[in-house]
Amino acid sequence: MQSFLLLLAVLAGYLIGSLSFAVIVSRVMGLSDPRTFGSKNPGATNVLRSGSKAAAILTLLLDAAKGWLPVVLVKWYGQAYGLGDGTMALVGLAAFLGHVFPVYFKFSGGKGVATAFGVLLGLSSWLGMATALLWLLMALVFRYSSLASIIVAVLAPVVYVLGDGGLWIMNKSVALGVAVMSLVLLYRHAENINRLIKGTESKLGKKAAADSVAHAPVHGHAKHGHRHPPQIDQKPKDRSNRP
Repeated sequence: MQSFLLLLAVLAGYLIGSLSFAVIVSRVMGLSDPRTFGSKNPGATNVLRSGSKAAAILTLLLDAAKGWLPVVLVKWYGQAYGLGDGTMALVGLAAFLGHVFPVYFKFSGGKGVATAFGVLLGLSSWLGMATALLWLLMALVFRYSSLASIIVAVLAPVVYVLGDGGLWIMNKSVALGVAVMSLVLLYRHAENINRLIKGTESKLGKKAAADSVAHAPVHGHAKHGHRHPPQIDQKPKDRSNRP
């Protein structure tokens, strides 16, 4: 029975994590699909390039919440069913992998930074806040969201180990789960690392090209803000043969 509940919890975590809120929020707010412009990554940073701060903030909060919720549900109610820290680590990892490889979107998802923060916050509020503050500091200093995420991905397992006995009690299963998330985050940022080396990475808050973030059409008609193809290349009609 306990094994069945463990599998059920992990599956639920994955399905919740598979909800791509960057795509969902953009559709609801009439914005272009974030997978079609900028970095083409369905995440809060790329949604911000659409010019809508509200959509980006909402995406960030919801992506973090879907990592936090499955973990705290196990923390609050799992003990009565024999589900402990190991289950929390597995459920959190499943939610994170759901974001990266979502079943609802053909397993093509985001990089998982916000969801990873949500998982860490669920495991320990102090751990989540420490990594979030570290990311914010790196983003303010370097102005690159990707670089801040890469640095935090490297340091998150270190922070967890160093905090043992102080702000939290380290658990080996949780430490392993945090390490796996960090490795996947680094893998997902491989292209960003290449662009950072080449000096072509977009800085935080930079908008995508205007023609790339036009509002998505609905039922074959353009919504407000949608740019129509320019007509300046059309030649005037020849009127010389008119009577």
